[in-house]
Amino acid sequence: MSSPTEKALHLLRYLPRVSLNNLSPNPYFKKKTYKVGQYRPREKINKSNRERLRFWPVGYEGGRVPFYLKIPIEEYYKNHKYRRQYPPLTLFQLQLMIDNKAIDPEEPIDLTSLCNTNFYRIDPRFNHFGVHLTDEGCNEFRAKVNIEVQYAREPVIAAIERNGGVITAAYYDINSVIALHRPMDFFQKGEPIPKRMLPTEDAVEYYTDPKNRGYLADPQKVEEERQILAQKYGYKLPDHSRDPIMNIRKDPRQVFFGLEPGWVVNLRDRQILRPTDPDLNQYYRD
Repeated sequence: MSSPTEKALHLLRYLPRVSLNNLSPNPYFKKKTYKVGQYRPREKINKSNRERLRFWPVGYEGGRVPFYLKIPIEEYYKNHKYRRQYPPLTLFQLQLMIDNKAIDPEEPIDLTSLCNTNFYRIDPRFNHFGVHLTDEGCNEFRAKVNIEVQYAREPVIAAIERNGGVITAAYYDINSVIALHRPMDFFQKGEPIPKRMLPTEDAVEYYTDPKNRGYLADPQKVEEERQILAQKYGYKLPDHSRDPIMNIRKDPRQVFFGLEPGWVVNLRDRQILRPTDPDLNQYYRD
């Protein structure tokens, strides 16, 4: 044991380990005490914020109980973070887009057509599942369009059909919405076009109701409801048999007009690649 390192290691082998049992108080530490009635230094006085006229900032939450436990429960807001959101679009804004030639009324209008105008935007990160067409400006709406929305009420449906147009309420899952609202970004990824999923359990009733012009409703019942609504609001329905634009519909599994699920759009070579595997074709068809 010539070196100091070996002496230190030898000493550590035989000395006991440090624990609470073999620790002793510091003999040089002395706690400063004050007698009863003795004046304390100014820095030792512990005054409250209210005594110093310093109040809590706005929004500060004191105590140990969080605010969501103090406030009574509201069932209306239950699972509000997971609800589907439909940003509104008024008929006045739609007419303005058509007048400014941002939308071509001679072509079918869907979510992609509205988002490409840059006047209407959605964000799927915030559970945006499509467009809610509202009745603001229904008296000024004069365009004849074939439009597909995700939610609309009876006055909106009457305003569209009064001018000879067609409206359809269609459901899109979140993956389809991501592909629809920015199609160029989706095509650049080189991914196949997804097939549209069927509505969730709470949305089946709405999209199968002919009064709402649901895309899963019976076409004969939809035509009957169109006649009933025309009698209610006092207008005549035109004949769409000779107008091919008004008869264009998407398949319940289709996302884009003219493109089938499973196809890959090659923007560089301007080609469309179709799957040849029978299993893939069966998957995208079902």
